[in-house]
Amino acid sequence: MLSDPLIDIEFIMKIPSALKLRHLEVFVEVARKMSVTQAAQALGMSQPAVTRILRELEEVCEKPLVEKHGRGIRLSGYGELFCDHAARSLALARDGVALLRGMGETDGPRVAIGALPTVAADLVPDTLARLRQEGAPGRFQVTSGDNQYLIDLLRKGELDVVVGRMPAPRHMAGVTFDPLYRERVAVVVAQDHPLAGLEQLPASAMEDYPVLLPSEGSIIRPFVERLFLELGQPMPRFPIETVSSTFGRRFVLAHRAIWVISHGVVRPDLAAGNMVALPLDTGSTLGPVGLCSRSEHQLSAAAQRFCRLLREACVEQGL
Repeated sequence: MLSDPLIDIEFIMKIPSALKLRHLEVFVEVARKMSVTQAAQALGMSQPAVTRILRELEEVCEKPLVEKHGRGIRLSGYGELFCDHAARSLALARDGVALLRGMGETDGPRVAIGALPTVAADLVPDTLARLRQEGAPGRFQVTSGDNQYLIDLLRKGELDVVVGRMPAPRHMAGVTFDPLYRERVAVVVAQDHPLAGLEQLPASAMEDYPVLLPSEGSIIRPFVERLFLELGQPMPRFPIETVSSTFGRRFVLAHRAIWVISHGVVRPDLAAGNMVALPLDTGSTLGPVGLCSRSEHQLSAAAQRFCRLLREACVEQGL
């Protein structure tokens, strides 16, 4: 901090005229991609333009934010400190624009929801259907994907709330998590699979049939790896890795596969009798499922109604 209060005031007064939203947008995208070229492509800009804006931002901050690293780049120590502030400031600005654009519209501002596959199968669609039945105003957009993808969109202000498993601690800065229930991993097959109904699986089960596993980097992959270790089973040598519920469901029902996935993804199929759970103890894979939102973000009335009804649905289903 500068020692002279007059200098402090002068310095602060210069920032609003020098710092532009485009500076933050470019810096956040470069930090996310760790590549000027990829950031330029994502933003629809030329690489020299992105480099110029980064240099302008460094002049405003009076610190180097990006540095060379091998053949690529990385954030400097100053860039690491600035990154979270920049992402949250950009998200707040987008919130304000979205709020103003939504004013005066009969159906209210748009609510952008991120849904992991574990809740996209039944909880989120059922909650939105109930909102419509109640006649509550609101425009809803649902985006599904893996946890890191959705949390990145949340930080950028492109999502209002994410429903799914609690993020890893390193991804929780600036994010609030409101738990709803605890969920385990399930190991399932189609109801007519040769393994269905067995009280004990043969030792070769995971090699005799195709196995679908959550992709590396997915939020439940560490739980799955620990489960195999606890069961004394080696990880399948040739798994099919996917977080797509549509692909997984089709493959399991048509090709005698074993699917290791969050219980919520297959909950409707288990209830309908299309799939059955294999006799494996997956209790150690329990993890919290809840609502993620940005710490500074004030949810709209429509978003708050969605969250309230989602909590009620969890209670009604005994989750």
